[in-house]
Amino acid sequence: MASKPQKSPHASVDRADMLVDRWLQNPQALDKASLAVVYEIIEKWRERLYSISWFMRCVSETVARMANEEENCKGRFWEGRFKSQALLDGAALLSCMAYVDLNPLRASLEQDLIDSDFTSIQQRLYDVAKYKNNKNKDEKRLQSRVNKQRQIKTLLRLSSLPEAPLMPFSGSAQSSEHCALPFSRSDYFDLVDRTGRLFCEHKTGFIADTVPPILERFGVDAKHWLQHIKFFNLNYSFCIGRVERMRHFVAIADRGLGKGLSSAAKIFH
Repeated sequence: MASKPQKSPHASVDRADMLVDRWLQNPQALDKASLAVVYEIIEKWRERLYSISWFMRCVSETVARMANEEENCKGRFWEGRFKSQALLDGAALLSCMAYVDLNPLRASLEQDLIDSDFTSIQQRLYDVAKYKNNKNKDEKRLQSRVNKQRQIKTLLRLSSLPEAPLMPFSGSAQSSEHCALPFSRSDYFDLVDRTGRLFCEHKTGFIADTVPPILERFGVDAKHWLQHIKFFNLNYSFCIGRVERMRHFVAIADRGLGKGLSSAAKIFH
């Protein structure tokens, strides 16, 4: 008795793609059964578009394939899942940005923000310097670092991928965090620069007359700022902000608070 031919594992995917293409060209041309399949596909895509987990899965897979190809090996590249933390107010947003931008300095990989490749602070510094006709020594070094990164992107076939622009600064603490950063560029640069110097000089914190004004504006305790930035990702579970914001968030999310309340009470006033 002849065996049934094996169905291609990609057959259903190919058929789905064809149905979607036909629906895009002329929705009225599909019967009810085909439309039901198309709507099911659309709903699945919609869920994936707003899923952080799915986004991280796609990013991780791409990086893993590139790394395995470079190392000429196979296997799992990532050892653990990503961590998602909700930033509940401007102070939390400011803290997270500084934490990420200062990663190379905190880890003693670099000694200067200019040399902190692939960070938003380096890109923002470059965006300011690139319009100057007469660049100083540091600005020329910054230009060279950014050019090398572009070469790396081209080498890895990433240069053709679109890049989302960095969110602009508004200079107003009343601005919505969804539209613009609620602080000025100069204040943020000053904060990150001063904090980075403390890391590089192995100091424990700011002295009274050197506290960046932006910390006072957002009610952040300067005395605990350095420790807050060093262990930012470890001190909180799934939300970060002032105590009342954290309590409100967990009430809406209907889940336990987890860790972070004592840290928030200490740093955010």
